[in-house]
Amino acid sequence: MKHFVKISLLFKRIFYITIIILFFTSSILIPSDESIALSKTKGENLFIEHCAGCHVNGGNIVRRGKTLKISALKRNGLDDPEKIAKVARLGTGIMSGYEESLTKGDDQLIANWIWEQAQKAWIQG
Repeated sequence: MKHFVKISLLFKRIFYITIIILFFTSSILIPSDESIALSKTKGENLFIEHCAGCHVNGGNIVRRGKTLKISALKRNGLDDPEKIAKVARLGTGIMSGYEESLTKGDDQLIANWIWEQAQKAWIQG
């Protein structure tokens, strides 16, 4: 009976240790709402810094048909954030890219923010 009690205690300890490890790793691996909000804010700030001069509220002051509105993005084959990120990084047509100005992943933050705004018709809220 003593042997059974020792094994039972050992399993309880292993169980509790496993729960603690799972708790701490999940809190590290799963992004919090705060970190998601920070990346959205960074995407917006990067857009303001690099893109808003020509693309005010998703428009385009240089070429009317090259807006960031959902219909124009789809018409121009930029119907997902990956494609938008590539344009932000490398440029297209007369628009130069910002690869040298952006740090790794910034193009994706900008693209995700643009795509989200396009989905909302560039209405803030």
